[in-house]
Amino acid sequence: MMLFLILILLFYIAVLLYFKVSLGICKCSKHLVGKVVIVTGANTGIGYEVAKDMAHRGARVILACKLEEYGKEAKDKIVAATGNLNVDYKSVDLSSLNSVRAFCDDILKTETQLDILINNAGTSTKAYKITKDGLLLDMQVNYFGHFLLTYLLLPLLKKSSPSRIINTSSILHKAAKLNFDNLNMVNEEYNAQKVYNNSKLCNLLMSMELARRLSGTGVTANSLHPGAVYTKLMTNHPVMKFDILRYIVRPFMKSSWEGAQTTIYLAVSPEVEGVTGGYFVDCKKTAPSITAQDDHIASKLWEVSERLVGLN
Repeated sequence: MMLFLILILLFYIAVLLYFKVSLGICKCSKHLVGKVVIVTGANTGIGYEVAKDMAHRGARVILACKLEEYGKEAKDKIVAATGNLNVDYKSVDLSSLNSVRAFCDDILKTETQLDILINNAGTSTKAYKITKDGLLLDMQVNYFGHFLLTYLLLPLLKKSSPSRIINTSSILHKAAKLNFDNLNMVNEEYNAQKVYNNSKLCNLLMSMELARRLSGTGVTANSLHPGAVYTKLMTNHPVMKFDILRYIVRPFMKSSWEGAQTTIYLAVSPEVEGVTGGYFVDCKKTAPSITAQDDHIASKLWEVSERLVGLN
């Protein structure tokens, strides 16, 4: 019995070491002086680490966050850590399309360029909730809000080309099942995990369709899976409520800094210059699900999204 337990422990350690060694880390030291970067959800977790890295590189960084208190606190911390005074907070509530429009109007009036747009913010709630815009809350925050924000900022991104759009997806997109006739899951039993999976597939499909629509403009669009990251969103997952599972799983989860690496890689690396429509994991391009590679589905989602956010 003792030998068996020792073997299990050694196997656990070996897997853990392999996991840590195989992590994708962005090794590019490129500076971003003179560049403008927007990061949604930049006040905490992955978004905060990405924004701080962009500031370290000398960029003008705009923290697009919902709550002023946390946004300004993150700004002050990034300025203190990097010495870059050109860090700004601007309010945007992705659960309100009017807020997204106001944010974009402000950006288009005050900024002369936009070199990197990082759609990072995300949420997962336990209860079924429809926003004032008539959309499922988690779908709007994770996808529809970013869709509208990106659409409205496309003129500035094109003007600033070569520029980059980066959308946070997840490996869980492979478990998604989209129903274009019922994205709000009306008359369906609410399943938070299903909604999250669907929203992440939508983000990936948005990147694919953007890549097609922006071909030849100098604007690229890519998506990524950041990995299993120990953030507030992950710690609220039902599985993490069990102490024994939390202690076993936690060592295999990435820190926010580790989880930010693929996003940073897509934002700065010359290796992906001109690369568009890709899906990346641990700083490497990989194949997404078959559904995510379907041009017809991507085009259909774009059309439905335009209608649902009021662009038609």
